[in-house]
Amino acid sequence: MAAAQGSGHKVTLLLPADDPRLARTALERAAPGHPQGKVADALRIAINEGQGELAAAGTRLELATVEVAGADAARQAATAAEKAGASALVTDLPAAWTLAAADAVKLPVLNAGATADALRQAQCRRNLWHLAPSERMKADALAQFLVARKWSQVLLLAGPSEADAERSAAAQAAIKRYGLKLAASKPFKLSADPRERDLANPLLLTGPSAGAYDVVWVVDSDGEFAMNLPLRTALPRPVMGDAGLAALAWSAKFERYGAPQVTRRLAKAVGRPMSAHDFPAWLAGKALVAAAVAAPNPAQAPAGAFAKALAEGELDGSKGVLMSFRPWDGQLRQPLMLSDGHGVAALAPLEGVLHPKNNLDAIGADAPEKLCKARS
Repeated sequence: MAAAQGSGHKVTLLLPADDPRLARTALERAAPGHPQGKVADALRIAINEGQGELAAAGTRLELATVEVAGADAARQAATAAEKAGASALVTDLPAAWTLAAADAVKLPVLNAGATADALRQAQCRRNLWHLAPSERMKADALAQFLVARKWSQVLLLAGPSEADAERSAAAQAAIKRYGLKLAASKPFKLSADPRERDLANPLLLTGPSAGAYDVVWVVDSDGEFAMNLPLRTALPRPVMGDAGLAALAWSAKFERYGAPQVTRRLAKAVGRPMSAHDFPAWLAGKALVAAAVAAPNPAQAPAGAFAKALAEGELDGSKGVLMSFRPWDGQLRQPLMLSDGHGVAALAPLEGVLHPKNNLDAIGADAPEKLCKARS
């Protein structure tokens, strides 16, 4: 046993240096789904919670955190971690940086931050596993809620950034997929130029030119415009997307399946509740613990045993179901919480939405829609 206790797995977490998402103004805005602190907090808690299992298996997990300033730095850090004997990487990086890290190594890379659909589709990688829900999953969840409420006419407001364009496309695809109607699609823009002030005026954007609509779906990756939209629309209509009702990996207001205990453990450790951005990192920690228990000694396990354990494992994330990775794109199947920040209105997939094999595959890209050529 002494020899076994001396063995263990090394894990490296890659984070952005000088992360703009953690700037004071961004934290004060507290936009739905945005970081409220470094995900290292949630990852460490999950690993600490697994200490009993790790000890019983005669192994351990050692976590190192490295901050990187770009794709090249992410590539170098990933290579260095692999050379130092790491069994896996965890990333909370932009999509391009995540790909750079994954391409640099043969190790499994657990993506806890990037939600871009391209990482699960045309730009997928065999060694890339996604704990963060995709934009497609979040858009499908919101569309299902609209169908359930019979709110069929959607006014879509989208921001000017590249991320907004990609996410707006996901929203429009979900609107079409679920038989909803796009009443109008309008751009907004926050600008100091007086000639563009109409593009930031909620009353004008949602006024008569928008036609008749049941709900306003706002796509605002920054969150500054969206936070001022609810209760400022020309018609008394609900707002969803990046304000109002949001599709989230986690909500501190969820009160079932032991979720309050999960939220409180982070609050007790670092003084803030579990957020939607923390949750994928916490799940990554649980997945790493399970893989280390399944393949406890990296020196004796066959090559790929740790990655195989990750791919085949099931996770209990206090959402009422066991969650597993989709083999066709590496995305973790998981319910999403539809929340306005004060409570959880529903879990998606919504009740009554069925799938022939796994109901969790009713949100996100299904196997027949696979565009990932790196996975068999």
